[in-house]
Amino acid sequence: MTSPSPRVGVLDYGSGNLHSACRALEAAGAQVVLSSDHAELRTCDRLLVPGVGAFAACMAGLLAVGGDELVAGWVADERPVLGICVGHQVLFGGGSEHGTTVPGLGLYQPTVEQLTSERLPHMGWNQVEPPAGSRLFAGIEQERFYFVHSYGVHQAPAEARVTWAVHGGDRFVAAVERGPVSSTQFHPEKSGAAGARLLRNWLAN
Repeated sequence: MTSPSPRVGVLDYGSGNLHSACRALEAAGAQVVLSSDHAELRTCDRLLVPGVGAFAACMAGLLAVGGDELVAGWVADERPVLGICVGHQVLFGGGSEHGTTVPGLGLYQPTVEQLTSERLPHMGWNQVEPPAGSRLFAGIEQERFYFVHSYGVHQAPAEARVTWAVHGGDRFVAAVERGPVSSTQFHPEKSGAAGARLLRNWLAN
């Protein structure tokens, strides 16, 4: 007897890349619920927070649909959350863009800031450096993943398994695993077979 497919709620707050994320989750074996309705999302087993574009715009969209309260409650109940790209960045203490720092959700304390590489945006495939015992990267420790960003985090969050990447000599946080919360700066849904395996790993753990 096969186990039922996990239900993943994808938080719809006006950010892009929603449909590609939904398709990738479905291909990984999940039932996907795309919604901004808290009651509907709470019927799911897992929550995905997507995000593309500017940190401030994503935070404004999140706050407009009560995403801060939803994510905080989800984490308090120790239910699995995955943030992708700017959905990863908004989990941090804040984002510094164009001389202004906007508060984030504060699950991790460091601040998102512009990368120091001369070649920005960082766009393309990069190998990553996962830590020992990573569940997200089990079986794909040597693979490459697809990044599109100009901002990132240079400090490791406390008490977390941190995966690193390097672009133009600039070392930044590529992924975080801490308790029920996981997040990736890169796009698993655009990372081919390696990204699909990462999503299956998340669904299984």
